[in-house]
Amino acid sequence: MKKKVVVIGSGFSSLSASCYLAKQGFDVEIIEKNTDLGGRAGRLTIDGYTFDTGPSWYWMPDVFDRFFKDFGKKTSDLYTLDRLDPAYRVFFADETITIGSGIDKICQEFERIEKGSAVQLKKIMTVARENYKIAMQDIVLKPGASPLELVTWDTVTRIDRFFTSISREIRKKFKNPKLISVLEFPVLFLGAKPTRTPSFYSFMNFADFGLGTWHPKGGIYEIVRAMKSLCEELGVRIRTSSTVDKIHVNRGSVTGIQVNGATIEADVVVCGSDYHHSETLLDEKYRQYSEAYWKKRTFAPSSLLFYVGFDRKLANVGHHNLFFDTSFEKHAEEIYDRPQWPTEPLFYANFPSVTDAGMAPKDGESGFFLIPIAPDLKDSQEIKERYFDLVIQRFEERTSQKIRENIVFHQSFCVSDFKEKYNSYKGNAYGMANTLAQTAFLRPKLKSKKVKNLFFTGQLTVPGPGVPPALISGKLVSELIGKNIYTE
Repeated sequence: MKKKVVVIGSGFSSLSASCYLAKQGFDVEIIEKNTDLGGRAGRLTIDGYTFDTGPSWYWMPDVFDRFFKDFGKKTSDLYTLDRLDPAYRVFFADETITIGSGIDKICQEFERIEKGSAVQLKKIMTVARENYKIAMQDIVLKPGASPLELVTWDTVTRIDRFFTSISREIRKKFKNPKLISVLEFPVLFLGAKPTRTPSFYSFMNFADFGLGTWHPKGGIYEIVRAMKSLCEELGVRIRTSSTVDKIHVNRGSVTGIQVNGATIEADVVVCGSDYHHSETLLDEKYRQYSEAYWKKRTFAPSSLLFYVGFDRKLANVGHHNLFFDTSFEKHAEEIYDRPQWPTEPLFYANFPSVTDAGMAPKDGESGFFLIPIAPDLKDSQEIKERYFDLVIQRFEERTSQKIRENIVFHQSFCVSDFKEKYNSYKGNAYGMANTLAQTAFLRPKLKSKKVKNLFFTGQLTVPGPGVPPALISGKLVSELIGKNIYTE
């Protein structure tokens, strides 16, 4: 008889784990709180305007390819990918830097800004490519159970890269503050300040400049749909609009969960929901991490998001746009060092309909604006509207166009929404930061130390925040379960 696995949540890590577990022969059922699958990777459609409500960058295509290949599939069979050129634009107060597709174009742009920088960029990219290879082979594919996992010839001989910051390494080679900001930007996906991120994580620069920025036609949610289809093909059952109230434990072993007041028995439970929230579903004696533990962790930012419909095409913008026309350092301080609502925030603007016309009505534009903010801030409609006005004003100034009268609607999503919809600790948007003290075996564990057959997956455990790491996290936990549980 097959062993029953219940997976709580349906984000990328949960969907990944479910596919791998079903392939191993487990009887798998997903329990999702919300009406749709995908967790933070949702979709919003209003009057023909389509938005990815969470992740909007498609980086590290090799990870997606490898995931679907494990099930005999090709990404090209499931959704259409386009490599963006330009990949993105970075708006400063006095000029715009365009990051093209391919290192040659990027070197030309760097050289335009700072003479001699192309040579330095190629040096950085050589190391970044090497770090990417090591990360994929020796770090992110390990379950984080022991520090010995990291002891390989490649990691030992490059140990210095873990004890110097990426910010310091970049500043050794570049003087222009704009180029420094562009090079430091990718590590923000890891959820920490560049000054606290080990230089080893320069592999994110290779993910950016080397592997490129892609767009799945229809948006990131097309990946969720592809994974849902794969789950169903593998026999995974899916239950939405179902709230998990409790994880049942008897004599130190998990026995099932309570959903909407009813009990579902299970041999194994995998928590793909927020790690902190998942442990609150246990009696206190079975929790691994105290409230004091969570309060001491460095969490990635939360976000103030705006989904905006425009009744005309916008000028002077690309698919992805970063507005770095204020102080990068000051905004980072207001997230990490002195948590508060930012005074002059940087922001990101995504217009998928620039390259994917089907994501907006004809002659319209879908716009997604994001301001990174400190987690656990108190939000209100008044605060959100004030920042919306600020973003629109700055956007108009930097892109030399008036757009306010062309706004058909705007809808916001902020800290309190992350808490309510995703049970997100402090309303964080990206999980726990990948600082040195929160890397690999130093992150919360995939396997419970206190409850037999209870496991965790997702951005608060290994490998860390981001969509590709979530896919890997699902695979790691499935392998761990396979080694601990007999399927028949």
